[in-house]
Amino acid sequence: MILIGNVIGTLGAAAIIFAYAMLQSARWEATRLAFSCTNAIGAGFILISLAIEPNLPSIIIESFWLLISLLGILRWYKDRSSKNRD
Repeated sequence: MILIGNVIGTLGAAAIIFAYAMLQSARWEATRLAFSCTNAIGAGFILISLAIEPNLPSIIIESFWLLISLLGILRWYKDRSSKNRD
């Protein structure tokens, strides 16, 4: 079970690193839906791995990472719906 957790956590870390690299290379903007979704998926995967092998500080940071990413997704949808009304 620990091996599965490590694989899932590693995939999550890779997703977050990928999103950050895309942002820093100016291929994505922070307001892009793909950026927030990739971060949310990455944080979610890491949280799954932390459910298998808990570490409180990591659970805290990944929970906030997921929450902030979800807020970014909500903001994207709100911005999109307000543009459609104009």
